[in-house]
Amino acid sequence: MFNNTASPFSGIPPVVKNLLIVNIICFVGSALIFPGANRLFGVYYPDSPGFHIWQVITYMFMHGGFTHIFFNMFALFMFGPVLEQVLGSKRFLNYYLITGLGALLLQFGVQALEVYSIADSVSARQLIADVDVIQQSISVNSSLTEAEGQTLRSIYTTPMVGASGAIYGLLIAFGYLFPNTPLMLIFLPVPIKAKYFIPVMILIELFLGISRTGSSIAHFAHIGGALVGFLLIKFWKIRRPNYW
Repeated sequence: MFNNTASPFSGIPPVVKNLLIVNIICFVGSALIFPGANRLFGVYYPDSPGFHIWQVITYMFMHGGFTHIFFNMFALFMFGPVLEQVLGSKRFLNYYLITGLGALLLQFGVQALEVYSIADSVSARQLIADVDVIQQSISVNSSLTEAEGQTLRSIYTTPMVGASGAIYGLLIAFGYLFPNTPLMLIFLPVPIKAKYFIPVMILIELFLGISRTGSSIAHFAHIGGALVGFLLIKFWKIRRPNYW
């Protein structure tokens, strides 16, 4: 007797399949078994006492909520298989991880500029010796406004989590390799070619990052993932498939 029940991951290439599985396991585990996982495996600003070197990789597999992981994994499921087919499994995995690191690099750069604008240094430890008592630091340091203190508090005590930077790397690769493929948003059921759709998404991220709208989201990490992804595609000289 044969079991004809297909696995939900059948037909998915190996790297995409394993990325989906690892992300789902990490999310379920952090939600049900280890609620503090995001603070241990999410990545902090390098000058923060909460920063550990392993976080530059593990942060890509942690997520802040169901909506966060759902949309990231949906995008990985939609765009990842065809990109793994074009790049090959090994190069696809390298691409995914490198774009995730690129996202982090740009986000760290933006945070360093914010810290420098407040403290005249990329380190603010002289202003906040203990990140748990930033409000006390504000009260004793007349040069630090409440808004500046809150900015430092956010940078030093809030870890970044999520695969979004790598996902934006996938989006830019898909838009470059398959520019005429029509894409649609759930709330905007109008087909738009990838070569227009994806650049508009990146411009929106840039606007939101500059305007600080939705500042709990690392918009510059999304831009960093897309930028590094584009540079990798050009550096590796990946060509558009003729069969598509």
